Parts: sequence; structure tokens; C-alpha cells
Amino acid sequence: MGWTISRKTILETDIYCLTGEKFSLGRSNIEVVRDMLDSGIKLVQYREKEKKMGAKYEECQAIRAMTREAGAAFIVNDDIELAILVGADGVHIGQEDLPLEVVRQLVGDDMAIGLSTHTPEQARDAVRRGADYLGVGPIFKTYTKDDVVDPVGFEYLDYVVNHVDIPFVAIGGIKEHNIGEVIRRGASCVALVTEIVGQENINEKVNALRHEIEAAKE
Repeated sequence: MGWTISRKTILETDIYCLTGEKFSLGRSNIEVVRDMLDSGIKLVQYREKEKKMGAKYEECQAIRAMTREAGAAFIVNDDIELAILVGADGVHIGQEDLPLEVVRQLVGDDMAIGLSTHTPEQARDAVRRGADYLGVGPIFKTYTKDDVVDPVGFEYLDYVVNHVDIPFVAIGGIKEHNIGEVIRRGASCVALVTEIVGQENINEKVNALRHEIEAAKE
């Protein structure tokens, strides 16, 4: 399949998909991830805040098997224990989760650790402390209907593009109509939740997003 998944290469893809069952039009995370993988997605993050641990474990076991078969990377959001139990390729943490150094002790040397960042100071701190990649955002406001641009988001994206040497994924309110602008500003990997899981036809949407990404690179 031409891609060895490691801490260093985990973001070497264009679209970073996150699960979001409550936005998935009544479909399960398993069904949605299957559609993502069938559409050529190579990176999936499991993000599910409200389920019981047993249910999350079962879902992650299934998704781990599916991603492995598809040659795709699998990241678990927040839940370090769950990531270890299912043999995920990475774990993604936030600013208020366990310190990065502690997470590294728990997961060992092989698992990628991504850290959400929102300011230049947080980015510098994450790099210094050994994050494998940064989450950068929110680029756009995610609580408005028409995705009003958050100027702080763009300002911060520009900072990361120009000053940070480790991989990063841009996230927050990114849709088909604005993904080109994010790519043109220097992001090479972009995270989406509702724009993908909320579609009847996920394959069609992924193709449309990739069309916008390619157009923006030209």
C-alpha cells in the first residue's frame, strides 16, 4: 500500500476524518468509518465523548481491524487507555488532558501523540515537549451557520506554517467551500467532522473535497 504508518508519517495524507455519531444521520460509527475507508481516507480519529467504555472498546476494536485492513492510520481521541488497549497508531490530547510527557510514558515510543493547540505559545510548548503533530485551530468558527472566518484562527495558522517544523492538522469549521483557502495558506492535512459524517453520500463528499484540495494546490 506504499505507506508505512509511524509517528513521523501519520499525517502524510490530505484528509483527517473524525467520527461524530450524533451527526451521522442515524448511522453507527462503524458504518461511517467503512464509508470513509471505501472512499480512500487514510486517517481516522475515533472521537466519542458520551458512550460507556465497553461500547467504545468494541467500536474501536472493529475500527482498528478495518483501518489495518485498509492500510489506514487510527487515532483515538483523549482516551489513552483505550488507545493502548486497541493498539491504535496514535492518541490525540487536549490542553487540559494529562501532560504530554506522562502520556508518552504510558503509550511508549511507537504511538504518535497529537496535541490540540490554539496559540503560538502552545505550539512552541508542544514542540518543546515532544508532540508528534499539532492540531491547529479552530480555523473557522464552528458555531455559526455560515462559517464566519475567525481571524485569530487564520493568524495562528499562518504562524504555524511559518514557524513550526513538526506536522500539523488544521481543524475547525472546515467545509468544502473554504477548504481551498486553508490549503492555499499552507496546510497539507485538514480535519473534518460534520462535513463528512453528516453526508448521505460520504464518497461523493470526499471526492468533492479532494477536488477542492487539488485545485488549491495548483
